[in-house]
Amino acid sequence: MHRRQKPSAPEHKRDLAAHGEALSMSHNDTHSFFNFSQLVLSAGHLKPPPVLKHSKTTYFEVEILDVQSKKQICIVDKVPPSSTILDVKHKFHKACPQWYPSRVGLQLERNGPYLKDSINIQSLAVSSIITLYFTDLGQQVGWTTFFLAEYTGPLLIYLLFYIRLSTIYDQVESTKNFRHPVVHLACFCHCLHYIRHLLETLFVHKFSGGHTPLKNMIKGCAFYWGFTSWIAYYINHPRYTPPSFGHRQVSFAALAFLMCEAGNHFINVALAHQNHSGLKACFPSPTYNPFTWLFLLVSCPNYTYEVGSWISFTVMTQTLPVGIFAFLMVIQMSLWAQKKHKLYLKRYYPEVRRKAAMIPIIF
Repeated sequence: MHRRQKPSAPEHKRDLAAHGEALSMSHNDTHSFFNFSQLVLSAGHLKPPPVLKHSKTTYFEVEILDVQSKKQICIVDKVPPSSTILDVKHKFHKACPQWYPSRVGLQLERNGPYLKDSINIQSLAVSSIITLYFTDLGQQVGWTTFFLAEYTGPLLIYLLFYIRLSTIYDQVESTKNFRHPVVHLACFCHCLHYIRHLLETLFVHKFSGGHTPLKNMIKGCAFYWGFTSWIAYYINHPRYTPPSFGHRQVSFAALAFLMCEAGNHFINVALAHQNHSGLKACFPSPTYNPFTWLFLLVSCPNYTYEVGSWISFTVMTQTLPVGIFAFLMVIQMSLWAQKKHKLYLKRYYPEVRRKAAMIPIIF
């Protein structure tokens, strides 16, 4: 029989140490693997950490030069890309308080057009520095103020002549002479015309142009107020003679005048609705209202009706001052109509190309 030999003490200790070290390593590996697996399960898919994107806003510097001397007036810095020309004007006013935004004209080129307030500054930028040229437009007034002053004057001036002030007419003649019915009718029509203009200025028209030079208002008031004084003086004069064809001529002309006034009003309402309805821009089309059917023939029927009113007023009163005023209105309205017709051709070419500007049949 063979006996199993017992290892010696030193060898036995080495075997125990080696076995214990192996168990310790196995236990540590298991623990590490367990911890790692728990970390993976709790973290989900392994992916690199997200990169934080820092938003960087680019600001512009607007250099403003004098249009005549090309000297630098100021630099408007830290202008956001979303800013408009109007925002730049307000910042310019803070730097130079003597120039209000309404009287500041900014141009991209010295001989170029004035930039509209609604233009975005980013659309003008070629680099981070934008150069604009400044022009002092002078004292400005709003369009509402412009038209209220222009139309209120004739309304009041005509009434002063209608009541025949002693400082204007001879009181003896005023009391002796009988007033023809056409004098009262002319006063009614004249007041109706300007009251309509005033009400439309306040409640119908929406002016987006902003302002106009004060000198334009002075010239407009001088034209309308001066002609009104001349017209009212003759019609309300004690020696005024009625029209040649009498009642028939007056009645026909008065009816035409009222129709033109009504047509002018309905056209202005249609244009205001078309410009501010929020729908896709399109040329106004005729509706069930017969006064809007003139859109089929001309692109600016409001000017057609305006001219028709003054021609009718001329026939009704048969006076030279009204005839001259009506002739000048035809010229002015024709120029405005041609200018608008060209804009309409660019915007609504297929719808406008076969229309006249103001007078039907004349293309």
